[in-house]
Amino acid sequence: MMKTLLLTDPQHYPRMTTEELRNSFLLSSLFVPGQIQIAYIDLDRTVVGFAVPLDVPIPLPAPELLRADYFLERRELGVLNIGGKGKVQVGEETYDLDHLDCLYLGRGQQNVSLASEDPVNPGIFYLLSYPAHTAYPTRLIRQSESDPMELGTAENANRRTICKYIHQQGAQSCQLVMGVTHLHQGSIWNTMPPHTHLRRSEIYMYFNLDVEGRAFHFVGPPQETRHIVMANYGVVASPGWSIHAGAGTQAYSFCWGMGGENQDYADMDPVSITTLL
Repeated sequence: MMKTLLLTDPQHYPRMTTEELRNSFLLSSLFVPGQIQIAYIDLDRTVVGFAVPLDVPIPLPAPELLRADYFLERRELGVLNIGGKGKVQVGEETYDLDHLDCLYLGRGQQNVSLASEDPVNPGIFYLLSYPAHTAYPTRLIRQSESDPMELGTAENANRRTICKYIHQQGAQSCQLVMGVTHLHQGSIWNTMPPHTHLRRSEIYMYFNLDVEGRAFHFVGPPQETRHIVMANYGVVASPGWSIHAGAGTQAYSFCWGMGGENQDYADMDPVSITTLL
C-alpha cells in the first residue's frame, strides 16, 4: 500500500506534539533494501520514495492511489542515485547512473525499471515526482554537469557545495526543481539564514549520515519554529509557510526538490536570523 502524508496548517501547527509533528512532516521508513517504497504527500501532490534493487530489477509501479494506468501517465520524475552503480530502463532505452548522477523522466514514459550492477553495493535511487502538464525529454545529468556552487564559510559552520540538476538552466521540466547540497567537513548548518517561498513547496532528503548521526531539521513560521530529529535517508516536507533549515551532528548531504507555481531557484523570501523565535 502506498504511504500517505497529510501536512498540517499554520493554525494547528503551534499546538502539535513531537509525535504529531513527525507524523505530519516526516517520512522515515522509505529505505528498504530489495524493495521500492513510495509515499504520496498531499502538498502539491508530491510523490517521494526509494528503490534499492539487489539481484533483480524493480519496476516502477502505478499505485491505485494515483488512478493512473502507469506511474508517469500524468507525472514527471527525478531519479537520484546515491548508492553504487545502477541502471534505469525507460522503454527500450537504458541509462547508466553512477554515484550522484540524476535522471529526469518526462510525462508519458512507460515500462520504467531500476537495477543495480552489484547487489553488494547496490544503487540507491531516490525518487521525487510531481504532476506534469506536458512532456519533456528524458535526460541524464551527470554529477560533473550539476553546476556546483559554494556558499557559506567555515567560521559560520555552513560551508557547503550546492549542485543543481533539474532547473531552468539545466534539465528542463514542468515544475520539478531538484539538486543536492553537500556540507564540507567541519560544517553542520544548511539553509541558514533560512527562507520561505509561498510559490512552491520543498522536500528535503538527508543522507551521508552515520548510523548514530542525526540531522535537526527546523520547520514552522519564522516566529514559531520547531525541530524534527532525522536519521539517514529521512524525508521531510516543507509547506510554503514554513522555513526549512537544519543542523547535523556531523557533515552530511541532502537532496532538495521543489514543485509549485514557478521554477526560479532564486525565488525566496529571506528570513533574518535575528527575527527567528
